[in-house]
Amino acid sequence: MSRNETTTSRKLDHLRICSEEDIEAGSGGFSDIRIVHAALPECDMDGIDLSCQFLGHSLSSPLFIAAMTGGHPGTTEVNRCLARAAEQYGCAIGVGSQRAALERPDLAGSFRVVREEAPTAFIAANIGAVQLREQGTAWAEKAISMIDADAIAIHLNFLQEAIQPEGDRDATGCLDAIEELCSDASVPVIVKETGSGISRETARLLWNIGVKAIDIGGHGGTSWAKIEGIREREMNNPTLTRLGDDFIDWGIPTVVSLIEVRETGGPVIATGGVRSGVDIAKALALGADMAGMALPLLAPAMESDSALAAAIDHIHRQLKTAMFLSGARTVREMRRVRTYITGETRTMIQKYD
Repeated sequence: MSRNETTTSRKLDHLRICSEEDIEAGSGGFSDIRIVHAALPECDMDGIDLSCQFLGHSLSSPLFIAAMTGGHPGTTEVNRCLARAAEQYGCAIGVGSQRAALERPDLAGSFRVVREEAPTAFIAANIGAVQLREQGTAWAEKAISMIDADAIAIHLNFLQEAIQPEGDRDATGCLDAIEELCSDASVPVIVKETGSGISRETARLLWNIGVKAIDIGGHGGTSWAKIEGIREREMNNPTLTRLGDDFIDWGIPTVVSLIEVRETGGPVIATGGVRSGVDIAKALALGADMAGMALPLLAPAMESDSALAAAIDHIHRQLKTAMFLSGARTVREMRRVRTYITGETRTMIQKYD
């Protein structure tokens, strides 16, 4: 199998495993956060406004439909459904890694469908940091033009790469490549982790080179160590299966990463184990600009438009209820709501302080 065929085959493997297997690990820390209850909220729940601003764009919701898939014909209908939801609800949406379609232009339709179905939505393109280093800004611009993107996310997935038999394990020069892209790109650059979190130190490096937003992608939700471990078990590769098991607990929990990154700059997207509208409310109260979900939306997106709409409606009802009980009429006000921090999260941030 050629390198290009391996890339697109892997995309379908990932979608199948995520839909069929238990691929979550750890805790993002949201259970350690309690929002201070407003016994006299002094607002009308029916009038709560979920609209927000992100990188100069007006959005109707702080729910970010996080990057999931693309790069194989079998992923097109999932992206079509997710894109229709983004357009309907005024949410931002990110596509999965576009590497496969950049290597094989005949696969670009699995990504183009997102812009076709969501003509007014905020859409983030997506390529890996290693591919950016190898191919340069022109490669990134091809990803942007493929879907008429409003921003481009450069994903950091070195835990996943370390476990994949076909993984890219040389991370040297990636920071310089991102800095060059920030200087030359036609749209804002977002840097996103994919399940291991971003520290205060890394965040400062990223702001200093011109990154416009950070998607923390913390530990505590979908585990790429677990996903790749399952792939290697299916491929009868016991060495890498064991390595995947060894690193299931690796990474910075989402809430800890959010607390660290929010103190260094912004905007910040909280992803990693966000499973409800209440979790979104907690993320906003801790300083996030938006909160991203992937896995909770995947199964309904694979079922039907109506199933996905029902899931998003419920998430929004949860979020509005949490905002009402916090006395927050808007997303901006939610970011000023006080929280109690308990458990392991409290222990970690105290050590960090």
